[in-house]
Amino acid sequence: MNKRLLTLCSVLITFCLADTKTNAQASVDIQLKTQLDAVYMQWRAAMIKKNYNLWAQYTATHRQVHIKNRIVSEKKPFPTWIFQVPASPPALAGLKPLSVSAKGATATAVYFGKIDFGVGGNPTENILLLDFINERGRWKYDKAEFIRLTDLKDVRIKIKEGDFSYIQQKDFQPSGVVPQMPIAVHTAKYIAKVYAFCPGREVKMKVNKISDHRFQDTKTSEVVVGGGVDGLNEVQFATKSLEGSTGKEALCIRVYLMSTVKGVPPIKVFEYLVREEGAVKQFGSANFLIDLKVASKLNKK
Repeated sequence: MNKRLLTLCSVLITFCLADTKTNAQASVDIQLKTQLDAVYMQWRAAMIKKNYNLWAQYTATHRQVHIKNRIVSEKKPFPTWIFQVPASPPALAGLKPLSVSAKGATATAVYFGKIDFGVGGNPTENILLLDFINERGRWKYDKAEFIRLTDLKDVRIKIKEGDFSYIQQKDFQPSGVVPQMPIAVHTAKYIAKVYAFCPGREVKMKVNKISDHRFQDTKTSEVVVGGGVDGLNEVQFATKSLEGSTGKEALCIRVYLMSTVKGVPPIKVFEYLVREEGAVKQFGSANFLIDLKVASKLNKK
């Protein structure tokens, strides 16, 4: 009897230790998760139904200004263009919560699994990071980041094995700092876009000290807030390698001016290109000029 009791105690201790380890690796505030999930589902419903009033109710105020700035900078109709997105916001059903926590008036929720944007194909296992802001006692959706793990296969394997060290980085944790309210932009003279191809890297860009951009392990473009201006325009950038990268991947960042004149292709006014195994600058800056010759190609008279 004593031997059986000792064995049973050993098994219970093992289970307790295993549960402690799991809790230490997967830090999920269940009550907070319930609140944030509800906010995200309402925001997602607003996007799918194209309901502006519902969208405004569940979207952080500073994010609303950011989005309106982007739409105005691309000379698109507001608020109609809010809902012109290439893919539907993914549902959370079937995804595994890796971390849900709050700090001050900020919160993050990190999910892992087959994130489905409703564009067909067979989704692979990746990471979805959701950010929230608390405004006057109510959580509101801020933004989402999709972290593709195609080139970070070791990270994917570790997560599936229960090692969540990758998401313990600062970028996956709530900052505790509420973003400043951006300056509202009401018009843009010239439409401009930044482009980044940055496998295995993070790239941060700033154009004309007002338009901030952040790219991670992706190939995509974003609208420059405020657009291009007559005369000199400034570009600043910073780069860093992501965990799991070789540090030898190719890199390309550009700025284009988009013409409203039919038949005139985008004008490349800035490029920083590094081929595979080349040395990549951590920081850099440059200027591009919009003079009368360039301006005549961009906007209709």
